[in-house]
Amino acid sequence: MKVLGVDPGLTRCGLGVVESNGAQNLKMVGVGVIRTSADLPLEKRLLELEAQLIEWIELHNPDVVAVERVFSQLNVRTAMATGQAAGVALLIAARKGIPVMMHTPSEVKAAVTGSGRADKKQVAIMVQKLLGLDEIPKPVDSTDALALAICHHWRGAGNARVAAALEENKVRRLVKK
Repeated sequence: MKVLGVDPGLTRCGLGVVESNGAQNLKMVGVGVIRTSADLPLEKRLLELEAQLIEWIELHNPDVVAVERVFSQLNVRTAMATGQAAGVALLIAARKGIPVMMHTPSEVKAAVTGSGRADKKQVAIMVQKLLGLDEIPKPVDSTDALALAICHHWRGAGNARVAAALEENKVRRLVKK
């Protein structure tokens, strides 16, 4: 399975592709960052983001797109920009018929480091170790995107099985009535 992790942002959108032949056999296929200029109007930045995300999807042909769920602390402006970038990724995946899963920052941290409160440096070090990389990818947005992809490899399948079991149980209850 090949997962494209997307750490959404308008100025920097991190991308990381991780392939797996089993939970313990992870391999980085691609990593990068889409940058858009803050000097451009919002609609032009979103178009640039769209064009480059489409290129990544066509190049890597992922089975799943894992996007960081928008998390708002205090900065509403940042949350809006992140949400807009995430929306572009969701729309492209939907148009291409690629399943999308969203993971919270704490879920990603817990999957990669064992602690949902890990800092960015701890996440980056674990991404490097888990993927057997010589160095930590820069900037941090690209490392976060790889962490999202790793998280999905480890948690996504389990989450999908739980959702399927709950749905099956619901159908059984309906049939019994």
